[in-house]
Amino acid sequence: MKPFLPTPPFLSPLAGIGFNLRKVTVPKGFVPARRFTALAPSAPRTYAFAKYQPRKNQPTKMTTTATTLKGEPLDKAALESLLRRRMFYTPSFEIYGGVSGLYDYGPPGCSLQANIVDLWRKHFILEEDMLEVDCTVLTPHDVLKTSGHVDKFADWMCKDPKNGEILRADHFVEDVLESRLKGNKEARGEQVEEKEEDPKKKKKKSKNHAAIKLDDAVVQEYEEVLAQIDNYSGEQLGELIKKYDLRNPTTDVQPSPPVAFNLMFQTSIGPSSNLPGYLRPETAQGQFLNFAKLLEFNTGQMPFASASIGKSYRNEISPRAGLLRVREFLMAEIEHFVDPEGHKKHHRFHEVENIELELLDRHTQLSGKTTTKRMAIGQAVRDGLVDNETLGYFLARIHLFLKKIGVDQTKIRFRQHMANEMAHYACDCWDAELLTSGGWVECVGCADRSAYDLSVHAKKTGAPLIVRQRLDEPRVIEEWEVDIEKKKFGPFYKKDGRAIEAAIMATTQEERGKLAKEMEETGKAFLAVPGVGDGKVEISKDLLAIRWQKRVENIREYTPNVIEPSFGIGRILYSLIEHNYWTRASEGGDEARGVLSFPPAVAPTKVLIVPLSSHKDFAPAVRKLSQKLRSAGLSSRVDDSSASIGKRYSRNDELGTPFGITVDFQTVKDDTITLRERDSTRQVRAEEDRIIEAIKALVEGSKTWKDIESELPLFEGQQDVEVPVR
Repeated sequence: MKPFLPTPPFLSPLAGIGFNLRKVTVPKGFVPARRFTALAPSAPRTYAFAKYQPRKNQPTKMTTTATTLKGEPLDKAALESLLRRRMFYTPSFEIYGGVSGLYDYGPPGCSLQANIVDLWRKHFILEEDMLEVDCTVLTPHDVLKTSGHVDKFADWMCKDPKNGEILRADHFVEDVLESRLKGNKEARGEQVEEKEEDPKKKKKKSKNHAAIKLDDAVVQEYEEVLAQIDNYSGEQLGELIKKYDLRNPTTDVQPSPPVAFNLMFQTSIGPSSNLPGYLRPETAQGQFLNFAKLLEFNTGQMPFASASIGKSYRNEISPRAGLLRVREFLMAEIEHFVDPEGHKKHHRFHEVENIELELLDRHTQLSGKTTTKRMAIGQAVRDGLVDNETLGYFLARIHLFLKKIGVDQTKIRFRQHMANEMAHYACDCWDAELLTSGGWVECVGCADRSAYDLSVHAKKTGAPLIVRQRLDEPRVIEEWEVDIEKKKFGPFYKKDGRAIEAAIMATTQEERGKLAKEMEETGKAFLAVPGVGDGKVEISKDLLAIRWQKRVENIREYTPNVIEPSFGIGRILYSLIEHNYWTRASEGGDEARGVLSFPPAVAPTKVLIVPLSSHKDFAPAVRKLSQKLRSAGLSSRVDDSSASIGKRYSRNDELGTPFGITVDFQTVKDDTITLRERDSTRQVRAEEDRIIEAIKALVEGSKTWKDIESELPLFEGQQDVEVPVR
């Protein structure tokens, strides 16, 4: 975060657990029973698994574990080897030993990312007529102090007093409890399937993995803790560590109490270092600060949306799980500004209201379950499960985008944030989560930020981050108004004057009514002002007047609310790779070769050109064909190596290249070429221009391969001898 289908009923107790965020172990016939981990937008999630017995008439079934596109168990090691070998991505500074949480993208990774971003722009910015901005990464301290990130953008961290190891508190609690539950499973004689771990990690955790049988009540208690791990504060995590005597498996020592660790990278701006700043943790703040200018650019029309694509930075405590949790990452964020008085309705909601999504609400999670509800987004909004139409509209549009780029529809769900998990600026939030070998991973967050950001920045700077709407009919407003006697007020309260004045202006109509009555009866009133004296300030009526006033309003001023879809492009990219990976036998059938079945629109390279041999007569035809493909906007590569055609195709199947063109002696004679489709390995033959036209239609999505086979003659001469591995 959306069709991944409803979770089957969990009718037996917990039966197996993924050991950590990097690996998730799932015995055959088991399904995710509950989410184990959550975190800031950059943390992956893992889950426990339980046996199930399908109910009669249950229409759908959730994917049980990490699988390939063809439904076979995913060999994570083989996939990782492919991605590194073909340079989709690689650890940054690797020859210097690397830095955890930092990665470089190679040529296919860059192309895949660029194609995802291009589709994102078309799907959102172009389709929704959004205003794109590109704001600076360096952000002054005052901006992020006002937004709340300096004080609240943190994770809970604890330290092993014996070896100094830094542990993220929620991950530590999870890992130890998961290990105990796995030991309980082994002690009960149930089979535990292990995945190969990194040797260092295996050594590190093995000490705490003992086959000890637990009471059923303890098992249930652990399950409930793990089901709500996102909802615990730092203090509560510390209490869990003490209550269950959780110890670092490396040293067998209990870590120190959790403390907050701010995730932002701090820096200084300018040579004098007098202006502290940070690398931005999100792209959103630049959009909020430019709101007034964007509104003016949009000729004052509401609602409207801005969008930004760019790098963000978070100093994660313990990055792991490859691209799923990194310190530098590409984000694509939308800020949709809407009038709160209109109940946050969306004029295009009717277009998506019948789209069905898998929804996991906060109440289900708090009950210790992860059973999803499959329902139309229109029904979810009417039932109050999703708060408003605009939030619902974007959840549906997020689902359609993920479907368009090739996300497996059986491995997607939308999960609602629980109270303690909610970001400081949000009043409601849903995550689009994708199932990977790392468990359920949050890839898109969709938050209702209300008027928080615009309000705090306007209050701090005095900038009018508001909308002025001319009313069709004047409004008569009756309300309590305050009138401060400035000449007396400042000298009387001196240095506390500004704080007291701010407290007065922040009072509600109800509070002003009470103050007015108190002043009328006693000639003075008392107001709570934290930080001034004992917290209560006496105000006499010669310093402040509160009157009931009537006024006519022709212009309505209001602060817009914001709905924010926020996309982690790197996480989406990696999940897409896993969802589209599968293996099939090579020509001899003795080796499984990886295939990445990306949709043509996102595939890094669209066409592979394969000359039959190194014969000199093929070179002009290959050059001419390459030029035609470039002119048509189709990326291509030439493989004129000495390997067989089958091997050359297999090498590019690993890169996800959807189409292959063979140039042979017949091409030299009549300009006809063969076109091979990656997944079926079937081929057609026709003139160059017809083939290029067919490829273009396939990439644009206006035709399918079945359409092409019905239009162009099939070719059997060089059919690949490759079958899926079973």
